[in-house]
Amino acid sequence: MKTSLRKVFKPLLAPLEAGTEPYHYKPLSRKVLFFFGAVFTFLGLLAAWLIPEGADLGYYFPVLVFTLAGLYGLIVGALGEDRAVARIWGNK
Repeated sequence: MKTSLRKVFKPLLAPLEAGTEPYHYKPLSRKVLFFFGAVFTFLGLLAAWLIPEGADLGYYFPVLVFTLAGLYGLIVGALGEDRAVARIWGNK
């Protein structure tokens, strides 16, 4: 299952997993990425729920940004290699 999902999300994961330079990975980094991914997704969905009916389309911009950022973090955290997680956090 994980390999088929990795194929689906390859365009998102490939840039983060590319390269041969050394990287520094901590297991806690993946857990923190999951946490922030869940928080951002929750904030995006909460903002969508709080938008009044018939509101301007500008209200949906934070929903889009927070939800996509959260989902990206969850995808990289769940399916990405250690190099991808290290690259998200700056790889220093």
